[in-house]
Amino acid sequence: MDNNYLNFRKKNENETELYIYGPIEEKTWIDDWFGDGKDKVGAFTLKEALKRVDTPNLTVRINSYGGNVSDGLAIYSLLSEFEGHLKTIVDGFACSAASVIFMAGEERIVPENGLLMIHNAWAEVRGDSNTMQKASEDLAKITQPSLNIYAKKTKLSEQELKEMMDREEWITSQEAYDWGFSTSQERKGEYMQALEADFVHDLVLKNKELQKELKELQQSNSDITQVVKKATKEMFDEQVKKFEQKLLNENQKQKTLEVLDCSSKNQINEDTWVSFFNTKK
Repeated sequence: MDNNYLNFRKKNENETELYIYGPIEEKTWIDDWFGDGKDKVGAFTLKEALKRVDTPNLTVRINSYGGNVSDGLAIYSLLSEFEGHLKTIVDGFACSAASVIFMAGEERIVPENGLLMIHNAWAEVRGDSNTMQKASEDLAKITQPSLNIYAKKTKLSEQELKEMMDREEWITSQEAYDWGFSTSQERKGEYMQALEADFVHDLVLKNKELQKELKELQQSNSDITQVVKKATKEMFDEQVKKFEQKLLNENQKQKTLEVLDCSSKNQINEDTWVSFFNTKK
């Protein structure tokens, strides 16, 4: 089965391949007018095309930066309802809405040079503070279904996933497998990989290495800071103890002098009285 728009290909009587190698959105009349959008994949058109799949196995191969949240969620639902065996493969990137589509697979493969990227839904908004607040609340609700899908299919908690989406996380093949986004890293057959994807993949890995080194350095600095703080506190405490001991000694010395002084005065008074009475005699 060949389709230039949806890139369907029937490999044999057992398997059909679907290539999602472009934006996740419906083709519009503007695209038709200018002859663009041939690589777009929309939910409505996919729905009609899936009816023609007559093989027990469907493999969806993805290399997409994503697109509309609504189309991504709808395609996820359509693929999830496929009655045969569904396999999803990342040939390059599966970003944003494309990563949601990837999660539809019963068998999910991110090869060693594939990447996922997850983030929150976003939009361009104009208006006053009420409009902005409403938009913020709406975007949180629009993001939630994708978050639910990741939480259902992976080993991560909703809170962990939310933090990853907040920072727009790039996920490597090993991370995808460890966290449960993929079920395998195994490569079978030919997997397409664009030079751009290779380049970005290398950048992501280098960035993650730098982040790890920075975190270790921060931890090391934190440990050094704690040691310095502890040593400083111990030195301070020691000085305080010495000062207190000095004060104690000074107080004790002062008390001793006062006692001696008092004793001396008493003795003088006593000698005076004795002398007085002796004189009278």
